Amino acid sequence: MSESGMNKRASVGAGAEAVIITCAVTGAIHTPTMSPHLPITPDQIAADALAAAEAGAAILHLHARNPETGQPDQTPEAFARFLPRIKQNTDAVVNITTGGSPYMRVEERVRPADTFKPEVASLNMGSMNFGLYHLVDRYKEFKFEWERQHLEATRDLVFRNTFKDIEFILQTCYDNGTRFEFECYDISHLYNLAHFADRGLVKPPFFVQSVFGLLGGIGTHPEDVIHMKRTADRLFGRDFRWSVLGAGASQLRIAAQAAAMGGNIRVGLEDSLWAGKGRLATSNADQVRLARQLVEGLGKRLATPAEAREILSLKGGDAVAF
Repeated sequence: MSESGMNKRASVGAGAEAVIITCAVTGAIHTPTMSPHLPITPDQIAADALAAAEAGAAILHLHARNPETGQPDQTPEAFARFLPRIKQNTDAVVNITTGGSPYMRVEERVRPADTFKPEVASLNMGSMNFGLYHLVDRYKEFKFEWERQHLEATRDLVFRNTFKDIEFILQTCYDNGTRFEFECYDISHLYNLAHFADRGLVKPPFFVQSVFGLLGGIGTHPEDVIHMKRTADRLFGRDFRWSVLGAGASQLRIAAQAAAMGGNIRVGLEDSLWAGKGRLATSNADQVRLARQLVEGLGKRLATPAEAREILSLKGGDAVAF
């Protein structure tokens, strides 16, 4: 094996018993009506992100919103209102979304990552049906009319992430030193990642975020989790670091299964609004603390931001543009 290959494998194996917790602070799926605790304003996003880091999250996955209506906002100006504050007050790794909202064009979605050159950016690895319309009937009325429209329109929505779109994001961020959280909502997305790896457009270690429970993607059965892990193992061997997120009520169950299997965990109000059966999380830190209990109950420990950087071969917080 070449020296470079040995170094790559060493970086993946480093801190094998240290579990990286990512916290996805607000996202673009849930709407203000669904929870009074969903961070909307820059102050709320910054405060929730910092509290999540204090609770043990090594990576903060960030979206922005219109502070008046709570609508997703993918302008660099929206991110600029909270990114410097977060960087100044925590050593946690900042991960900026390139997913934005399923309704946005890829050119719009990539702008914050291109502008701020973060250590990590998310990257969706395939197009998919992205159904949220089944949530409409859970609410008698909404605070803002856009919420109903946002959810109902997904009945006829394909979240576009074509090979060309993925290439565009990769090429835009090539020279920034940004690495990626590869979001894989189904088995085919793992094969798409393998395709880009074979072409040399992405380099290990791959941070593979397996997403379970979105309508249109893979389900939440324990066998689904095992199938995703086995496929990634076969495709990438030791050249990847595996993490999971479970949507909604499946969040902590899937987190527990993945942690027991040697995986990492993503929690946060982007993915689930809950902190136990029938109990809304009052903050992102609530979910981080629950994830921490799972990890430590298994005899493992949380990765620090410095360890996450080493494990994922990140460029460091001093090399970002915010």
